[in-house]
Amino acid sequence: MDLSLERIEALLAHLPQYTLPTVHIAGTNGKGSVASFVASILQASGFKVGRFNSPHLISVLDSVNIDGEPVALDLYNDARRAVEDTDSELHMGATSFELLTATALMLFQSAKLDVVVLEVGMGGRTDATNAVSNECILVSALTAVDLDHQKFLGSAVGEIARQKAGIARKGRPFVIGPQKYPDVIVSARAVVEEVGAELVCAGPAVTRAWDEAMMDSPAEATTTTNTTSSSLFHHPPVARPVSLSLPCFPDHVNTQLPLHGDHQLDNLGVAASIISSLLTHDSPSTRRLPFRRKITPSTIAAGVRSTSWAGRLSFHDVPLSKLRPLSGSGTAEEEAGESLVVLVDGAHNPASASALASYISHLLTSTSIADGAELSLTFIVALSHSPPKTPLQTLSSLLSFKRPTGVKINVNVAPLEFTPVEGMPWVHPVPSSEIREVIKDIDRDISLWIPGEGEQVNVANALLWAHGEQRERGGKGLVCLAGSLYLVGDFYRL
Repeated sequence: MDLSLERIEALLAHLPQYTLPTVHIAGTNGKGSVASFVASILQASGFKVGRFNSPHLISVLDSVNIDGEPVALDLYNDARRAVEDTDSELHMGATSFELLTATALMLFQSAKLDVVVLEVGMGGRTDATNAVSNECILVSALTAVDLDHQKFLGSAVGEIARQKAGIARKGRPFVIGPQKYPDVIVSARAVVEEVGAELVCAGPAVTRAWDEAMMDSPAEATTTTNTTSSSLFHHPPVARPVSLSLPCFPDHVNTQLPLHGDHQLDNLGVAASIISSLLTHDSPSTRRLPFRRKITPSTIAAGVRSTSWAGRLSFHDVPLSKLRPLSGSGTAEEEAGESLVVLVDGAHNPASASALASYISHLLTSTSIADGAELSLTFIVALSHSPPKTPLQTLSSLLSFKRPTGVKINVNVAPLEFTPVEGMPWVHPVPSSEIREVIKDIDRDISLWIPGEGEQVNVANALLWAHGEQRERGGKGLVCLAGSLYLVGDFYRL
C-alpha cells in the first residue's frame, strides 16, 4: 500500500477522460451504507447510477455496480486489461487499488451513466478515488470517523479526520454526519474552510410511529417461512418507519428504513443531506442533471425503502440440509426443512463491533423471552491483521452486549480464518489460535469451538457447531458471523 495521487493521476491521463457527475463519500464506518442509500434514491428518481465500493464481498465485480447490479465479467475484464496494459507500457507501477479504481471509472464512463456514487477506499486526501477532477464532484461527504488504519492515517481521530476530509472541494457542499468525537468536527471544519467548500451538518433520521393505514405496516411486512428455525427469530425484524427533514421540501419525508441498527439513522441522515445538497446547491455540476425535476419526496421514500447493503446486520436463513453434505452427516428431520437464522455483519474495528454489540443488546432486550429461559449466543469470527488495531480491542467491543435480566445466556465462539482475498494479497487473517487465546483472556466461561480430528475449519462446520450448541444448551438462540468483511464474503460464497 502506498497512498499517493501521483500514479493514479498519471494513469487516468492516458485513459478515456472521466467526466461523470460524482458524489464522493469518505468515513471510517457507514460510508458504504450511505453510498447505497444515495444510489438507491437516485435510481428510484430515474437516473442511471454507478456505485463504487470496496472491499468486495463475493468477487471483485461487486465493487463496480451499475444500476444495482455488479458489472458483467467480460466488460470488467476488457476494461481491466486496458488499464493494466497502459500501466505496464508506461511503467507507472500503479497499486492494486489504483488499478481497480481506474477500471471502475473507465467502466462507468463507457456505460454513459448519469451520476456515480464513489466510496473512498482508505483515508481520503491521498486515496485513489480523490483523483477525480473538481469539475466532476457534485458533493462530498464524511460519515462517522473513528480509530482505524492508524498506520496510514494517523494515531488520533483528529489526524484521521483531516485525511478523510481531504476529499472536500472548493465551492462544493461537504456533508458531515453525526460524530462521536468533537475533534473530528474541529478538524473537518478546518479543512473545509482551507479548501473553500461549504459545510453542511447532517442530523440523523428520526423514528416515528407506525401508520396503520400504510401498506407496509408490521402486519403486512411480517413474512412467514416454511422452515423450522432454532433461533430467536422466525423471520428478520421488519423495516422501521422513519422521518427525514430536508430543507428543500416544506414537509417531512416519511419512509421505512430497511437497514438495521440505530447507526443507520445517522447514515440515512447523511444520505438525505447529500440529496438535499443536490437539490439546493447551484453549480455547473448540479445544473448538468434535472435533479429538481426528478427527485421528489415519493422517489426519496421509495429509494430508501428499496436500499439493500449485504453483510451489514443482514439476516439469512441457512437450510441445514445444504450444510450437512459438507460434513458427511445429516438427519431426516434436518432434510425436511430445519434451518439456522444467521446475523451477518462486517464489523471489523472496535467502533463497528460496539455498534453490533448494541444491536444484539437491542434484540435480546426487545424480544419476548420467558423469565428463566436459557439461550445460546454463538459468534463465528475472523479478524484481519491490521496493527496497531488489536484482536483484543475488537473482540472486547463485540462481547460487550448487555444481557437481559432473568435470562441465562450461554456464549460460544468459533474462531476462523478467512480465505485468501482476490486481488488483495497483502490482506492476512489473524490466526484462529490467537483469537482463541484472546477470547479466553476476555471470559473463560465462553465455550470455544475446537474442531475434531480431520474436521475442516470452515464456515460450514462452524455453522453446524453453532446449531449443535443451540440444541444442547436448551434450544433457541442467535448465531452471529462477524469480525471481517472477508469472512462475510466466505459466508456468501458458501
